[in-house]
Amino acid sequence: MTTRFTATYSIETSGDPKAAAAEMAGESSTATFVPIPGERAEIAALHGARVESLEEGASTSAGRAATVTLSWPLGNTGPSLPNILATAAGNLFDVKNVTRLRLLDVELPRELAATYPGPQFGAAGTRKLIGVPCLPLIGTIIKPSIGLTPAETAGLVAQLAAGGIDFIKDDELMADPPHSPFEKRADAVLDVLRRHEDKTGRRVMYAFNVTGEIDEMLRRHDYVAERGGNCVMVSLNWIGVTGVAHLRRHSSLPIHGHRNGWGIMTRGPAFGIDFRAWQKFFRLAGVDHLHVNGIDNKFFEPNESVIRSARACLAPVFDDGLPGYEVMPVFSSKQTVSQAEKTWRAVGTTDLIYACGGGILAHPDGIEAGVRSIREAWEAAVAGVPLDQYSIERPALRRAMEAFA
Repeated sequence: MTTRFTATYSIETSGDPKAAAAEMAGESSTATFVPIPGERAEIAALHGARVESLEEGASTSAGRAATVTLSWPLGNTGPSLPNILATAAGNLFDVKNVTRLRLLDVELPRELAATYPGPQFGAAGTRKLIGVPCLPLIGTIIKPSIGLTPAETAGLVAQLAAGGIDFIKDDELMADPPHSPFEKRADAVLDVLRRHEDKTGRRVMYAFNVTGEIDEMLRRHDYVAERGGNCVMVSLNWIGVTGVAHLRRHSSLPIHGHRNGWGIMTRGPAFGIDFRAWQKFFRLAGVDHLHVNGIDNKFFEPNESVIRSARACLAPVFDDGLPGYEVMPVFSSKQTVSQAEKTWRAVGTTDLIYACGGGILAHPDGIEAGVRSIREAWEAAVAGVPLDQYSIERPALRRAMEAFA
């Protein structure tokens, strides 16, 4: 039987949903709008998309809604993520008779594993690199997001490392600007972290933003790796799955995937891509950590969507349902001690990165107290102890609860 991949969409059309689904199938495979010389029936039989299912929803004044699942033979694209994306998320968004369209999910065959090995480290490998066996990795983002010199960045990193942080990342806005050249920043930060490890025996993971042209990313990765660094970061939407896959084949370090620009793909109510579909492509491409926003965040995304995204990162990536390709969800955006228990209840795992900017850096008693308060909040969450009770003899936690209520 020919291996196929599928995609499921939520659509709306002013006409017949069956006709709209047929047009989608044709547009994404073999059909043209007029008969052409040389068109053979066997081409459509071998390469045509199929409408696997169509479930009509409630009609509105704007049109008729439906959930449509299409499938295509893998032979149309080969084991190629960019070409699968061109099929499942390409011109379908331009079909005139479809007035709303959202790609909800994809089912991908395990044959892709031969081309895309997926995450190199994931949760277990990340934990092993820095010696954090349990609880989430307590992390933060360099703030201000942009504007600090290499020396100023290193000074902040020194305070965070001394305060007990597990994970630090560049902001997505910080890559290689004139005021903080990448190599000078890496040298300054890694010197601080080496001295911290020599003094305490404790490693801190720092995700350097290597986003850039392909040759720049590879060169920056090598610069970090050769000097003892332990993580690189990329802006996924702007380098694409091919950029991530190329970096993954080259990389000896965990790849921290930032999804900035995600709102373009999902915020509009009429058109977009659901995280369930989007994240599978980048997991296959090889990221080890993947941002999912955060509960009670500062952005537009509701908690239900954040939770679905985190759970999607832990679900199987292939249509056979077997485990593998798991990544660490990264919770960020206005995270404080207040969301630890909610996050634990929602995902039921500590295999995640809990990144707090102001929730650590703005603690009224300083950075060390900020780090300690987040760790204590997670201890309470996992133990099932209410924060009010757990904070009685823990002043850092109590002060954070008062400051970020």
